Amino acid sequence: QVQLVESGGGLVQAGASLRLSCAASGRTFSSYGLGWFRQAPGKEREFVAGIIWTGGSTYYADSVKGRFTISRDNAKNTVYLQMNSLKPEDTAVYYCAASQSSLRVRVMASLYDYWGQGTQVTVSS
Repeated sequence: QVQLVESGGGLVQAGASLRLSCAASGRTFSSYGLGWFRQAPGKEREFVAGIIWTGGSTYYADSVKGRFTISRDNAKNTVYLQMNSLKPEDTAVYYCAASQSSLRVRVMASLYDYWGQGTQVTVSS
């Protein structure tokens, strides 16, 4: 059973930075794609960033490109989302997700097999 546990959310002012972590356990993730999604109140869950565990290729939503960076630590089985220059519109619950047998980053939430419980990020203006 795959488990994903997010941490690192919080309340910050616009322009600040946060780093989210997603600790993965339960199996080897060498063939997985890991992604970050977010969901604001009243909105659909949207793709933020993704990374292929083996090889490390990444992909970002246009709204966060140049501000957010996704990375992974193989030894710790952890994926990170470094978020810089945060804006009020980045406010949402952020979820980590894992997709089996991914050769490229998937942007559709329905293609992910496992999800974490989410962590709240609130950016004040």
